Amino acid sequence: MYLGSRFVVSLLVSLAAFSVGAAAPEAQRIDAAGEQREYLLVSPERSRAGARPLVLVLHGHLGTAANALGGGRAPSPLSAWLDIAERENVLVAALQGLKGSDNRTGWHDCRSDADDNPQVDDVAFASRVAKRLVDDGRADAKRIYVMGMSNGAIMTLRLALEMQPAPAAVAAVAGTMAAKSRCTGAPRPISVLLIHGTDDPLVPYTGGAVGLGERRDRGSVVSVAATRDFWLRADGLASAKVVEASFPHEGDDATRARKATYGPDTGPQVVVITIEHGGHVEPSKRFHYPALYGRIVGVQNRDLESAEVAWSFFASKETP
Repeated sequence: MYLGSRFVVSLLVSLAAFSVGAAAPEAQRIDAAGEQREYLLVSPERSRAGARPLVLVLHGHLGTAANALGGGRAPSPLSAWLDIAERENVLVAALQGLKGSDNRTGWHDCRSDADDNPQVDDVAFASRVAKRLVDDGRADAKRIYVMGMSNGAIMTLRLALEMQPAPAAVAAVAGTMAAKSRCTGAPRPISVLLIHGTDDPLVPYTGGAVGLGERRDRGSVVSVAATRDFWLRADGLASAKVVEASFPHEGDDATRARKATYGPDTGPQVVVITIEHGGHVEPSKRFHYPALYGRIVGVQNRDLESAEVAWSFFASKETP
């Protein structure tokens, strides 16, 4: 389960791919629930002087923390957090998942029917990282946020339920809540941003079995609508008026991005960004996956920058 020196080697190999001018990620280790865990910390020099917002970033199944921050052959849209960290004076911690029984990295999210997920305490891991940075006076306990993709998005929604200290807001891209949940965390008012494509071939927009093609053996999830409604109830927004908007379209693909906002910016809020005809991929203006990848996961929308939209959502949110 322990990635050890391979994590550090992967980081060193990947450094050249990170954004020029942005703070370089630093490899960190921490003990959590009996496991030694690893993460990358992006810490702009001026952030060292006081408590700043903290964003935890969770990669998807098969991914790595280094890949999430742009250290890979294909640029990850989540690597936009490097520039955001520098520009907005934000701490960013990209967490490294461990390997499950399928020998692939991932997260122990709420799906009780996803047997090949790593059987470790990832809630304790995320909580320990946040608490360390808060206790060190570097992170603001009222301004902790989480963003995840795919398996990392489903894990993000678990952290919204169970993480301590509680995040003020979370963003889940291409991931919804478990249909058969092992989680026991009581709903609490947390702002939630959902970004999801209607043609996602791995995590269906309307819910159901997770997986690709005939291998839909990665457990099951509920729909985007059911996930939205869960958090509307938790946030006391079940009767809130919805404000709808569309993003200007870029490119010649068939995707279109539309946003539904529930609740004011100043309190608990739920936002759903639906990518019509979008696939299992983060929308991005800057970071585009190869065409072959798109044939597998579906079309990548280019109307918005997922990390930038998440930061705009996070920036006004604080825990009470």
